Amino acid sequence: MPTNITIQRILVIVLQRIKFIILLTLVCMLSFFLYSKFFITPMYSTSAMLYVQNYNAKSQSNQENGKIFSSDILGSSSLAEAYIVFLNNSDSITSLFNDCDVSITNDSFFITVTVSGSDPQTCANVANQICETAGDVFADRFAYGQIGIVRSAKVPDPDAPYEPNNLKNALIGLVIGLVASVLISILLELIDLTVKPDDDLQEMYDIPIFAEIPDFGN
Repeated sequence: MPTNITIQRILVIVLQRIKFIILLTLVCMLSFFLYSKFFITPMYSTSAMLYVQNYNAKSQSNQENGKIFSSDILGSSSLAEAYIVFLNNSDSITSLFNDCDVSITNDSFFITVTVSGSDPQTCANVANQICETAGDVFADRFAYGQIGIVRSAKVPDPDAPYEPNNLKNALIGLVIGLVASVLISILLELIDLTVKPDDDLQEMYDIPIFAEIPDFGN
């Protein structure tokens, strides 16, 4: 066969082996989907939210007037950042993780406790226990301010894990199968040293082919 590979030649190879390409692509897609659905442990995630407020004499009077000034928000945000450091290093908090993946972050003076794990009920329990214990940690470390729960964690839907994404994994399998099948088809064509009619002979010997003798044995 010719050693040069052109876009036109690749298209011819693809068309010649289209059944093989489709079959291998579907097999890869199905394999990725089944592996994702039955062999990857489903993971669930839930979150709870706390608030931290930094009260001083001025801000306390503002609270009584029903107003919060920017200085109060800035002070509460700074307090929340410092408080997260204590939460992440508190034995009473980390002992509640129960082999779950826990992330504690803040946005201004709001603190979000996000818990991920393989059991939805455990995730919710861990998040809520952290929020309940957070008040004791705050009281032990800070002589001012207050903390409260804005939102408790809910149990995630057991039928809706955030991973694995079966559809996404199936599409990944489809792409991998398509690319692999095309590459295999091209590789098989490259290592095929048999002489094909007409075109191969013409390219090999640089002479025109006017006729061929049919194989009457077939």
